[in-house]
Amino acid sequence: MFRVAREGDLEAILGLYRQLHPADPLPAGAAETFRRILATPGLDLFVLEVSGVVVATTYLNVIPNLTRGAAPYAVVENVVVDASVRGTGLGRQIMAGTLQAAWDAGCYKVMLMTGSRTPATHAFYRACGFDPDAKTAYVAKPVSNIA
Repeated sequence: MFRVAREGDLEAILGLYRQLHPADPLPAGAAETFRRILATPGLDLFVLEVSGVVVATTYLNVIPNLTRGAAPYAVVENVVVDASVRGTGLGRQIMAGTLQAAWDAGCYKVMLMTGSRTPATHAFYRACGFDPDAKTAYVAKPVSNIA
């Protein structure tokens, strides 16, 4: 079942995020941040649940816009499918639901960036409808975070 995350999903989502970034420390204030995300219009944290277990998550940020007829655009972040069920179609399922939520919100485009260099990851995003040649992405970080 594809659905919006709810209060009781925090631990499952953090478990998936540990698979995405194993070296990241557990965030201080995670519960408060999670509540803020759930309460903020335009920020949607989605989960995919199978037999009552959260097995995937995505984060959709719908951003108001003054171009393109004032149609919003969206950014997808933190796409994770539990390692034990990767390759079973669940990733496509959660991405389809996430993209549909963006289209339902009137978005004219959805952007996604990945730091992965794994060809299968790029093939997955292409199969979900993302075009790697449509835009060029740049990322800036505070000087103290540059490694």
